[in-house]
Amino acid sequence: MVNTQVDLSGLVLDNPVIPASGTFGFGYEFAELYDINILGSIALKGTTLDPRFGNPTPRIAECTEGLINSVGLQNPGVDKVISEELPKLKKVFHKKSVANVSGFSVESYAKTCEKLDKEEQIGLLEVNISCPNVQNGGMSFGTSAKSAAEVTKAVKAVTTKPVYMKLTPNVTDIAEIAAACAEAGADGISLINTMLGMRIDLKSKKPVIHNKMGGFSGPAIFPVAVRMVYQVYEAVDIPIIGMGGVSSAEDVIEMMLAGATGVEVGAANLVDPFASKKIIEALPAAMEKYGIHSLKEIIGGAH
Repeated sequence: MVNTQVDLSGLVLDNPVIPASGTFGFGYEFAELYDINILGSIALKGTTLDPRFGNPTPRIAECTEGLINSVGLQNPGVDKVISEELPKLKKVFHKKSVANVSGFSVESYAKTCEKLDKEEQIGLLEVNISCPNVQNGGMSFGTSAKSAAEVTKAVKAVTTKPVYMKLTPNVTDIAEIAAACAEAGADGISLINTMLGMRIDLKSKKPVIHNKMGGFSGPAIFPVAVRMVYQVYEAVDIPIIGMGGVSSAEDVIEMMLAGATGVEVGAANLVDPFASKKIIEALPAAMEKYGIHSLKEIIGGAH
C-alpha cells in the first residue's frame, strides 16, 4: 500500500496533484464530469482586485507539444469570486483550495490577498508575480528580486495563511528571485509560470495572437520546469509546488525528485478534462514500479 499524502505548509493533501490556475476554472465546472474530491486541491482561476474582461481575441495559438495563451486574467474580481464562485465550489468540493492572486500594483496584491485570506475554503494563497507592474513601466514583478520581495512582504503583512509566490521563468536567475521571496517571508514557491512564446500565421504574415506574444505551456516546457524546480530547491528551505508541462504520473514523480512537494497540472487539462484524474489514478502503480512507498520520501531525491 503506497502513501501519496504530502504536506504543504500544514495543508495536508491526499495526493500532490493540483489542477493549475487558469486551466480548471473555479473547479465546479469539472464536477459535472467526475468527483473532483479525488484531487489533492484545486488552484482557482487567477483573481484580481477588480473585474477584468481579458485581452482581445484571438487569445490562443496551437504549437507542437503545447499552446500559447494570452487570456489576460479574465475574472469577475475578488468580491464576486468570494460571493458567487466559492459557494458554488463548496457544494461539490470538500477540501481546501489554492487561491491564485494577480495584481498590477503592490497595494492591489495585498488587498486581494487580505480578502481571500478570510475565506475558510482557502488553504493557501498562490501569488502570481508574473503580472506587469503598471507603476514601473510594465515589467513583471517577478523579473526583479527587489519587486518580488516587496510583494511578498506586503502580502505577508495582511495574511495568516501560507503564501506561495508563483514565479515567472522569463528571468536569468530563478534561484535569486526565489531566495528573495523566501527571505521576505514567503512560505513556499510555485514555479514555473508560462514561458513567453509567439506564432506567426503564414497566410496573413501576422502574429496569430492579438497581443503578438503570450504564455507558452504544455509538455514542451517540462524539462525547463524540472531544471528550475531543481535550482530553486537548492536555493531555498521552503516547500515548492512544481508545474510546467506535467502530463503523467511519471512526470509528477520526476518533478518531486527535482524538489517539488506539490505538483500542478496545467495545459493537460485543456487537452483532456480528465487529465488530473487519470494522473492521480495512475500514481500508485507508477510508485510501485519505481519502488516508492511514500511520496514524502522522494522530495528532492535527485539532489
